[in-house]
Parts: sequence; C-alpha cells; structure tokens
Amino acid sequence: MAVQSVAEQYVELLARAGVRRIYGVVGDSLNPVVDAVRRHDALDWIQVRHEEVAAFAAGAEAQLTGKLAACAGSCGPGNLHLINGLFDAHRSMAPVLALAAQIPSGEIGTGYFQETHPDRLFEECSHYSEQISSPRQMPRVVQTAIQHAVGRRGVSVVALPGDVAAKDSPGDGVRLTMPLDRPAIRPADEELTRLTEMVDASEKITVFCGRGVAGAHAEVMAFAEKVKAPVGHALRGKEHIQYDNPYDVGMSGLLGYGAAYEAMHECDLLLLLGTDFPYTDFLPRHVRTAQIDVQPERLGRRTQLDFAVWGDVRETLRCLTPAVRDKPSRRFLDRMLHRHAHALEGAVSAYTSRVDHHTPIHPEYVASVLDEEAADDAVFTVDTGMCCVWAARYLTPNGRRRILGSFVHGSMANALPQAIGAQFLDRSRQVVSLSGDGGFSMLMGDFLTLVHHNLPVKVVVFNNSSLGMVDLEMMVDGLPPHGTDYPPTDFAAIATAAGARGIRVEKPTQVREALREAFAHDGPALVDVVTDPNALALPPKITTEQVTGFALSASRTVLTGGVGRMIDLARANLRNIPRP
Repeated sequence: MAVQSVAEQYVELLARAGVRRIYGVVGDSLNPVVDAVRRHDALDWIQVRHEEVAAFAAGAEAQLTGKLAACAGSCGPGNLHLINGLFDAHRSMAPVLALAAQIPSGEIGTGYFQETHPDRLFEECSHYSEQISSPRQMPRVVQTAIQHAVGRRGVSVVALPGDVAAKDSPGDGVRLTMPLDRPAIRPADEELTRLTEMVDASEKITVFCGRGVAGAHAEVMAFAEKVKAPVGHALRGKEHIQYDNPYDVGMSGLLGYGAAYEAMHECDLLLLLGTDFPYTDFLPRHVRTAQIDVQPERLGRRTQLDFAVWGDVRETLRCLTPAVRDKPSRRFLDRMLHRHAHALEGAVSAYTSRVDHHTPIHPEYVASVLDEEAADDAVFTVDTGMCCVWAARYLTPNGRRRILGSFVHGSMANALPQAIGAQFLDRSRQVVSLSGDGGFSMLMGDFLTLVHHNLPVKVVVFNNSSLGMVDLEMMVDGLPPHGTDYPPTDFAAIATAAGARGIRVEKPTQVREALREAFAHDGPALVDVVTDPNALALPPKITTEQVTGFALSASRTVLTGGVGRMIDLARANLRNIPRP
C-alpha cells in the first residue's frame, strides 16, 4: 500500500466522515491539500471568491443536513477571512471543520511573511482549534477535531503548515472512529416528576419554542392540546413549529407579532422549549418559568428559572405529556387566540393590498408575493436587517421549507453565501436568497461563483439604496440617519453582465411575473426590486417612551408592515374554538 501524505490523510478522513466538498480559495500553503482533493474521487474542491463565503456556505450545508461540512483557507490573510463565517456557523451549532493552512513550520514565530497563529485566533469561534506540527499527529488531531465538531455541534479548526501537509504520514492508513447518530437525552425520573407537578399545579400554561424543537412538532402539539397551552416562538423556532399549529400565537422579540408576548406574561407557568432567546427584556420577570434544553449551559442564562430540565425537547415531552393531567378549560388558550387574530387583522393587508400603483414598491408586498410563488420545499436564505423582518412576517413554513440566516451572530451579507452551500447540497431544490442591497453588495463578488458553477440560486435584492435597519436603529435612538445611504445601483445589469439572468423591477405590477420568470430560468438569476426606503416610517401611535429602546409594547409594530398569510391560520384557529 502506497504511503499517504499528511494532506492525503486529511482528505481521506473528511471523506470517511461524510464530507463531499470543501469550500475555499486555493493558494501556497493550501496547495498540497487541494491537489489531494483533485485526486480523490469522493470530494470536490469548490472554488469561491472570498473565504468568508466558503465558511458561510459550509455552515449552511451543515445546518441543512446536520452533518459535517468543510472549508479551507490558505495561510495568514486567507484563513483570517474565514473567521466571520465560522463565528456564524459556531453560534448556529453547525458542525464545520475548517482547515487553516499555515506558513512553513520552521518559520513559525519569526514574524515571517503572512504569519499569524490560527490555532489561537479561532479559539473563540470553535470547540477545538489545534495545529499539526508533525506528521505523527495525524490522524489523531483531525479525528479529534471531527468528533468535537459533530459531537458538540459547532466548529473545529485544524491549522496545518504547507510543508507538513506535503510530508509522508507515518500511519498505516486512515481509520475513523466516530458516532454517526446523536443519542437522545432523557431527564431523570425525579426531574420529570417535579416538572409534572408544576404543570398540574398551573392553570394557564404558555409554551415558547426555539430552534431546539426541530423534530418535535408532533410532541409539542400533543402537549399543547393536553394542557390547552398557547404556543409562541422565537425567530429560529418559526420554521419548526408554526405550521399545522392550531395553538399558534405568533412570535416574540424585536420582530415579533401577534399575542406571543401577552401569552408569555399572562400565564402562570411559562415553558421554554429548546430556546436560547437572547432578548431578556421580552421575558417575564414574575411568572413561574421552566426550561428544557439539551445544552445544559443554556439553562437559566437568559432568565431566572424555577426549574431547569436537561434533555431533548422531543424525548422530554414524550415522557411528560402522558404523565400530566388533562386540562379541560380552554379559556386562557381561546383568549390568546382571539387576541392573536385581532392583533394581526389590522396589519395583514396594510402593505400588501391596493399597492398596484405605489412606487417605490412596498418591500412587504414583494415578500408576500415571493412567499406565494416560491416552491413548497424552497430553502430561503435571509440577510440580516430588514430582510429578517420580511422573512419573519411573510415566509410561510410548512414543514418542508427551510429558512437560514445569521440569526444569532447577526452578520451582514450572509444570504448569498449560505445560498451557495444550500444549492450545492441539492441542485434540484429551489434556493432563494433574500438579500438587502447593503448585504448583497458587501460580498457581491461571489455572485460570480453562482455563474462559475451554474448554480440555479435565485437572488431577490430588496434595493432601497440604504441600510434600512440601521436607519431605524438611529431613529429610535433619537439620531438622524447618517452614513446609511447608497447611490442607486442597477444590480440586474450587473447580473446580466456577469452572465446570469438579471431582471429589474420598478413597478408593483411587475413583481409576480419577474419572480416567475426567475424561478423558471435554468440557472442563476437575480431579481432587482426597487423598494421604498421610507417603509420604516414609525407608526403615529407610538409614544416617545415606546420608541426609545424598542419598548416592549411597541415591539410588534415599530417595524411597520403586515404579517402575510399568518392571518389565515389565526382565523382558522378561531373557527375551531368551541362556541358556548
């Protein structure tokens, strides 16, 4: 058997861990690894224009599959560019292995050209960050890195000098010992008994869901039915819990809507399920609160708990629901459902009906039409800022659609790179990037990556020639917006010049047809929609006190606009409420 190089062993380990592509930019210290990828049948090298995009793309792929994904950067500035995308992947609990190529091993510590210390630099955005200084460290360091990334759900970084990568490995071949399936974590019987007692002793229970309810939709619905609990959600829980949910009372937080906030504050037991909701001002201070989470470090770090339960949401509810007593009264639930529908009624059509002649175009209208025209199993990637508002309020989940964004790290320019990773994963699935003009222009160079690889991503640019969310942030702080405007840009013309399909939309009547044309196009397409920069005008009913610091009572209306088809669900729920 031929002796493998360290680079070849590295690539073989990734292949055995299920990795099928490595996103990155080639160069100097990374060349031995790229050449090993070229010669390996199971892996592809995905050339991007910027290493930050490589990390975002790998993170998106890992979020969609739950499996390991990989990216790489060359020494010094090359791997430094990975850091923002790796921060996002790590905070999104996406298992990603990043290769940070390093300068020649004999020059480390001498201030050599492009010298950095990636094993130190990436410590804050990884579970594991180590340098391979000798071939004898292979394959144990890489196996350890993979186990950290997969087992702890996050980023691992391996720094590898180019000269070490080219050396022969002393090992006899690659073996990878790695669990393929995550275990279920069930709480202890004592914890379940105490939680059961808390539920049975409470008359008004509200459930608030985060991303941790993924895969537990049926269990949450069964529990809510038995205890007659309204169900609210955070933004990251939306795609997993809002669909087929007759107990839905909307979303809490800065982008919230409906009755979720009231349901959380007017109950006598709040049950937090799989959520690390960061906005503590939106959580009640005088309501008994219990939290269930598989990550024990998250228990109680956002609000004072009366009881903390370490366990998977699904497994915990499977044990809890049969044990609790059925609550016959729907009074609290029905009151919250009525309040939810009432809150939505006034907002649903404010910016999505009778707008055929309004220019510039209401961005809410664009999002509403996009929701109607997109595929039932589409993957939406969403830029940070106002695009998050439109996604939260207009994209309708159904159990098959996915919504990705930089929802924890909050980075600009994430949507296009994440769309690249999502589309490489499945070229036949519709992938739509909701991009702000600020975010899109920040990493616009990687629109060329779509053309290069003929990825059929559809980019919808909400082009209001401004940083809309920053405008709003400055206004609520009592500051005049400054430094937030861009000169008008024809992104459709840029897309066309790049070799993609570019469509410019300046009238509301053109929106639906433009989206249909883009979705029908066999290849990358960009729909450049000129939207109203004044869509952020504050409603007249908000007081000075409410505006300052996003006061809680104003949080659901401070960002003007409707709530899309969610009102249909609310109305349907009301029809199901038993009449006296």
